[in-house]
Amino acid sequence: MADAEPDVKVIRHADWLVAWDTGSQRHAYLRDADLAFQGDTIRFVGQGYDGPADEVIDGRGRLVMPGLVNIHSHPSSEPMRKGITDETRSPGFWHSSLYEHLPVFDVDRPEDMQACLKVALAELLLSGVTTLVDLWFDYDGWLDTLADSGMRVCAAPMFRDARWSTRDGHSLTYDWAPEQGRAGFETAMRVIDRANQHPSGRLSGMVAPAQVDTCTADLLRDAAAFARARGLPFQIHAAQSPSEFHEMVRRHGKTPIQWLDALGVLNERAIIGHAIFLDHHPWLHWSTRLDMDLLRDTGTSVAHCPTVFQRRGIALRTLGGYLRHGINVGIGTDTYPHNFLDEMRNAATAARVIGETVDDLTTADLLGAATVGGAGALCRDDIGALSAGRKADFVLVDLTHPAMRPVRDPLRSLLYVAAERAVRDVFVGGRQVVRDGRVLAIDLDGALDRLQEVQVRALERVPERDWAGRSAAQLAPLSLPEL
Repeated sequence: MADAEPDVKVIRHADWLVAWDTGSQRHAYLRDADLAFQGDTIRFVGQGYDGPADEVIDGRGRLVMPGLVNIHSHPSSEPMRKGITDETRSPGFWHSSLYEHLPVFDVDRPEDMQACLKVALAELLLSGVTTLVDLWFDYDGWLDTLADSGMRVCAAPMFRDARWSTRDGHSLTYDWAPEQGRAGFETAMRVIDRANQHPSGRLSGMVAPAQVDTCTADLLRDAAAFARARGLPFQIHAAQSPSEFHEMVRRHGKTPIQWLDALGVLNERAIIGHAIFLDHHPWLHWSTRLDMDLLRDTGTSVAHCPTVFQRRGIALRTLGGYLRHGINVGIGTDTYPHNFLDEMRNAATAARVIGETVDDLTTADLLGAATVGGAGALCRDDIGALSAGRKADFVLVDLTHPAMRPVRDPLRSLLYVAAERAVRDVFVGGRQVVRDGRVLAIDLDGALDRLQEVQVRALERVPERDWAGRSAAQLAPLSLPEL
């Protein structure tokens, strides 16, 4: 006997709905709109739906918008660093936290990573994220926890030939072990297969050599070839600090982007995590102006994660400038807080401050990067927008929330005022994962209790990990003195 057809569910009379206009290839508002979905697929978006409806959801007082696409995140470690790396100072490395702070404020046990992961996944869902790229190193339970959340996740198991360290707070040492890089790549290929074959049907895989300065040319070529042969997206951290930029120029006489291009790594399936320190960035005072053209001409995407860099006084130059140049840009949360709506607001604020004009980008540009821009980076045309035939990934926003009122332009009110406070319900593949502002599949309170314990243990280990033997209180002092 054939399986019964799944029920048709309909959101009726939504006050506002962000629909996809196929003619203009952009998002547009609909008023008093209906959305019908069956199983994991949208069947109808428009006004006056008159088809079958096994279940009706009242859309009055709601904005229905596409699920947000987060293309760069590290949820297995970053929640633990809350209250620690908000104001890190590292003058020998242009105040990047990469070299002195992240290696010492770290988690290394699978059960501790699980606590971080669950907290971050809950935060992401509560801020409207339905698709996530999770860049981390494989550990027990990683994929199953991702799947259990109900989210759509692209697992990106990282690998590298070298680790960096500092012995003096201003210079880097790279400890090369290509055999470990090769073993990590082989592990990553197996993890990608497991993700693509996961019974949830919501996991997929990405090829992710960790950083441009920690991988050999051979490893990058082989990883890119594997991604092309398997039709997989590819992502690498590059152009994320002046230290990395100058190191790559010292080694190869090329900027990080120019070296990746020379290796044949840049293409329409490639994503550059951060891509801030391109050759036009004023901090570098570099003589070429090739990097943005290379990204555009090869179809390479950029994962823009403004919040963590704003903490260091660092900004992309500028988000609107990259978009006008023809570069596809998606948005990622990278570190804590894993609040995607806050990340979008910070992206707009930084772009307008650095660009010195509100005209650097529009709210429509911002939503595009957070939805179809991210989907395009993942080479997917079935997510990031609301139209018939796409995945039923969408968010219901409460227009009656005080921070959303008065309601004139609900996206502006959501992004610049209310943020996650107004998110009520989230659906992924037609399945509800957030109801009335509560994540259904994650015990957030339990994960937060565990995370508190994880942070205490991590702080105790700091002196044995720091190059100068400093304590956590010395590296990350409290914002106020204790009496």
